[in-house]
Amino acid sequence: MDPAGEIQKVASMRRGDSGSMWRRGDDVFSRSSRDEDDEEALRWAALERLPTNDRVRRAIVPFGLGAGEAAGAANGGKGVVDVDVLSLGPQERRALLERVVRVADEDNERFLLKLKDRIDRVGIDMPTIEVRFENLEADAEVRVGSSGLPTVLNSVINTVEEAANALHILPSRKQTMPVLHDVSGIIKPRRMTLLLGPPGSGKTTLLLALAGRLDKDLKVAQIEYYTALNNAFKATICVKGKVTYNGHEMTEFVPERTAAYISQHDLHIGEMTVRETLAFSARCQGVGSRLGRILSNMLTELSRREKAANIKPDADIDAFMKASASAMGGQEATVGTDYILKLLGLEICADTMVGDEMLRGISGGQRKRVTTGEMLVGPARALFMDEISTGLDSSTTFQIVNSLRQSIHILSGTAVISLLQPAPETYNLFDDIILLSDGQIVYQGPRENVLEFFESMGFRCPERKGVADFLQEVTSKKDQRQYWARRDEPYRFVTVKEFVTAFKSFHTGRAIANELAVPFDKSKSHPAALTTTRYGVSGKELLKANIDREILLMKRNSFVYMFRTFQLMLMSVISMTLFFRTKMKRDSVTDGGIYIGALFFGVLMIMFNGFSEMALTVFKLPVFFKQRDLLFFPAWSYTIPSWILKIPITFIEVGGYTFLTYYVIGFDPNVGRFLKQYLLLLAVNQMASALFRFIGGIARNMIVSNVFASFMLLVVMVLGGFILVREKIKKWWIWGYWISPMMYAQNAISVNEMLGHSWNKILDSRTSNETLGVQVLKSRGVFTEAKWYWIGFGAMIGFTLLFNTLFTLALTYLRPYGNSRPSVSEEELKEKHANITGELLDVNNLASGSTRSTGINTESDSRTAEDGSSPARRGMILPFVPLSLTFDDVRYSVDMPPEMKAQGVVEDRLELLKGVSGSFRPGVLTALMGVSGAGKTTLMDVLAGRKTGGYIEGDISISGYPKKQETFARVSGYCEQNDIHSPQVTVYESLLFSAWLRLPEEVDSNKRKIFIEEVMELVELKPLRDALVGLPGVEWSVD
Repeated sequence: MDPAGEIQKVASMRRGDSGSMWRRGDDVFSRSSRDEDDEEALRWAALERLPTNDRVRRAIVPFGLGAGEAAGAANGGKGVVDVDVLSLGPQERRALLERVVRVADEDNERFLLKLKDRIDRVGIDMPTIEVRFENLEADAEVRVGSSGLPTVLNSVINTVEEAANALHILPSRKQTMPVLHDVSGIIKPRRMTLLLGPPGSGKTTLLLALAGRLDKDLKVAQIEYYTALNNAFKATICVKGKVTYNGHEMTEFVPERTAAYISQHDLHIGEMTVRETLAFSARCQGVGSRLGRILSNMLTELSRREKAANIKPDADIDAFMKASASAMGGQEATVGTDYILKLLGLEICADTMVGDEMLRGISGGQRKRVTTGEMLVGPARALFMDEISTGLDSSTTFQIVNSLRQSIHILSGTAVISLLQPAPETYNLFDDIILLSDGQIVYQGPRENVLEFFESMGFRCPERKGVADFLQEVTSKKDQRQYWARRDEPYRFVTVKEFVTAFKSFHTGRAIANELAVPFDKSKSHPAALTTTRYGVSGKELLKANIDREILLMKRNSFVYMFRTFQLMLMSVISMTLFFRTKMKRDSVTDGGIYIGALFFGVLMIMFNGFSEMALTVFKLPVFFKQRDLLFFPAWSYTIPSWILKIPITFIEVGGYTFLTYYVIGFDPNVGRFLKQYLLLLAVNQMASALFRFIGGIARNMIVSNVFASFMLLVVMVLGGFILVREKIKKWWIWGYWISPMMYAQNAISVNEMLGHSWNKILDSRTSNETLGVQVLKSRGVFTEAKWYWIGFGAMIGFTLLFNTLFTLALTYLRPYGNSRPSVSEEELKEKHANITGELLDVNNLASGSTRSTGINTESDSRTAEDGSSPARRGMILPFVPLSLTFDDVRYSVDMPPEMKAQGVVEDRLELLKGVSGSFRPGVLTALMGVSGAGKTTLMDVLAGRKTGGYIEGDISISGYPKKQETFARVSGYCEQNDIHSPQVTVYESLLFSAWLRLPEEVDSNKRKIFIEEVMELVELKPLRDALVGLPGVEWSVD
């Protein structure tokens, strides 16, 4: 039965009956409205007659919103039509979304309440998740002092030491640093929980443990840990304790799909747009949004109960629910994705490239929202969000958190959100607070009781101070004194251990302990609350999703493939001129050797042409590892498209080289041998591409990959049978000859040429009856049988399959490198242990210890007064000339992106700065403020002269003189938001190198070092002077 035809039939019959009825005269003015209402009622009646499986895929929408225009046109373009929700296009989806949520700030809560009301009317329970964690402890093994710095001597010593430790010959010199200590608590559903704590308190570790991102048995895990000095390292952390969801252990379900951990680091493919990034995430996870997963689990039962109770739902809400719930993995974009874009304020940049350090894209704040949205489009019912507000303005943060609050409260979700000093209005959106300090929970419970607890300890939040800022500082040695409220008692530092002990006797702490003592009743857990399937959709759908994404990325990176083809064509021209046929003879074995050299050159160029695959692989690996660990897809569904889709490009590249060089060089003119050479070079190119993909996958780092690939090329060339013939290779290296892919390729291509008709002549029958071709082959140590062509071709196919299989296995089982700051200072380790045990340390000794290696006398600067006051400020040792900067009517525009032109935009340029004017005066600190995406970075780039593309208009003056970039660069410093540093140098070495390059030569070495010390003190870098800079988001935190 055709559902659409049935609905049309019933509606026509009802219209015919109603048309013969008499109407009163006063009904004329309301006839149009009544007709439309009758039309909708008729279509609803017809829709109710459909089977449930068909009914949940069809919705009643206004004419013009969806398909079925013929039916609407028969009604004069008015009324409603029934549509299959899977047939809605992009414009129809957005129009439907506009009908239910026009303005996210104003309409989202009303929309969610309507959803909840519809569900409640038929008595369906929403699935909820209660997360409990008991006695969590985490300890990291670290090196103390400079023994972990990656010097040549340390690398040798540490390698020998680790081997001796494994053999139990020497004890390990690593020490244990506590990360979490005896942490217990409960995360309730329908409540927003704010996780607060200073850097190094263990917030990230706790969130990872709660989200199931550590080992499921909570024994050993490789995680990233942030120290109190706000730098990070990955280390082996031993974790003990218990985490349950609704009473179920982590091994009883799939936590990666039940809960979502949103990292503070933004890892995305820069060549994809915001909409494409979120749509791919939704497609891999199976449903268009968290809302879609909730609705898909209950819509069938909801429709059945509504039909039984004769309840007619709101048409717009019904259409949205069906469109969200029916959005299966095969769709590239869904109404749920559009809903998340609107919720996060990303509609304005939905069709803009995400971008990266090398590609212009969205702003840093928008990129942070993309990271959040990538997980919100998934099915998780528990959210663990790590510092999602970094780079966002306060209004945007408030909007996002408020939307999450509405969803959590109304749809019975669970959320723990870590924020760094949220604004008071954002802080007030939360229901519960968890305050973590030095790996221990200082407070957990309702937001309303947190100040009461600290007042009982003698600390009061001033009226001028935000509560979140107060909570961040009240456990700090440096800041605690200012909040002491008991004027009749002398102040003393209250340790974290004392806070923890006091909280256990506080009424909120006692309530949590009592609740933890009673196990959660598993029978109360909703069947749909916990996800037990590993992936959101079938392997076939995941493969299709990755194929579509790989095709998209190949289009976006088309320049790489065009340049590769051009490069090969250039090498073919060089090959033709080096081995031109008029100079190539066939009169001796020596002449044959030159032909063998030409064949070797061709094989070598084809192999080198696959080198770019390694870089393309390595650059995408960080995003791959993130998505693999989030169970977006298995590794094989990623590696197969990266191999198969490159084959057509191979035909073009190799075909161009072979067609240009074969007859010009003068190889055997037989067409069959020409095609066999072309076929063999195709296999060689595929083998080389697979080899370099495998190297990139197993090395996982560009530097390591380049070293390994260069060594591999050297080995296969030397042992390939051309540079050293087989007879000259020593017997202890002959195994390398037999496993070298180059050997099989060289043998095959040489046999194909030398057994051809052109070489089928005997030079001197008195000395040998062998043909010239066979003599050439023997002189080069090549096998002379014709079967070696097919052996070589088969070997290339075998190596291709082998390397692609190994590439898949490498991406399946290997983890990303833990590029780490592998050591901590002795003072930091002592302070960490003291905070756990409640001991007091001499602050002056710690301060002097942290600066004992500077070589500069800074004693007077690091001295702290007894009353806690700061030392007097001093001026900088290097004077400078004050300058003013003025700019008038500055405009900046770029060429209109093709994606926006495809949506109907007719302008040729997109203006990003629109007549901006202003001035910056010496001695005045100016704050450049604006919402995320307002153009702050663009203005700074233009003023600093960092824009290399686009169109800049307007006047920029320095102290009244027109700005010249060559001289302005010498008197200015621009601190960009993208951190690009040399990772293998320390902080002090990096600043010393920069000062040596930028300061004039008349500044002597001593003054330069003193100036560096002053700068380090100004920006609080002294404790980090001997720490490695590392990579952004890997070594240190973004702060």
